[in-house]
Amino acid sequence: MSDAGWELMRDLMPVPGWLAGRGGRPEGYCHRQMIDAVRYLVDNGIKWRAMPSDFPPWPRVYAFLARWRDTGLVAELHDRLRGAVRDAEGRQEEPCAESSIRSR
Repeated sequence: MSDAGWELMRDLMPVPGWLAGRGGRPEGYCHRQMIDAVRYLVDNGIKWRAMPSDFPPWPRVYAFLARWRDTGLVAELHDRLRGAVRDAEGRQEEPCAESSIRSR
C-alpha cells in the first residue's frame, strides 16, 4: 500500500485497548501489515492458508478482518477509498444513478 493510501485509512483504524489505557496485551502486528495481507489475498485470489510467510499468520489476519467487518470498519474503508478515487476522477464522491441515466 502506498503511503498516500495509508494516510486515507490511518485515522479510521481503531486504537488498540492498551494504547487507550483500557489494558490488555499489545497487538503483535501493525494495522498496515494486516491491510496489506488482506489486499494481497483479495488481489491474488488465494486461500487463507496460502498466505505467504511475509505476512502475519493467516489466522491473525482473519481475526483482524472479522473484527473490523463486525464493527463496520471494512465498509467505512471501502466508502472512503471509493470517494477518493471518484474525487480524483472529477466525479461526485457518492455514486448517483441519476447522473448515469442522464449521460446516456
